[in-house]
Amino acid sequence: TRMLAAGELAGAGLDVYEHGTDVNADLRRLANVVLLPHMGSATIEGRMEMGEKVIINIKTFADGHRPPDQVFPAML
Repeated sequence: TRMLAAGELAGAGLDVYEHGTDVNADLRRLANVVLLPHMGSATIEGRMEMGEKVIINIKTFADGHRPPDQVFPAML
């Protein structure tokens, strides 16, 4: 936030918020920040790719292999 306000960072486009819709008030006030409610993947192409990834992960798991997009709790 400080770097954006000082002009050290030209701008920011944020599509996902850390705490849902509870966005830092300082970010909301900055003219060089664009905030969107998790819409970056809301395209036909994006949704199709998500579905294809799900199918690949399920088939890979069903074949006894580790899914390519598996996330472990330690990674969170």
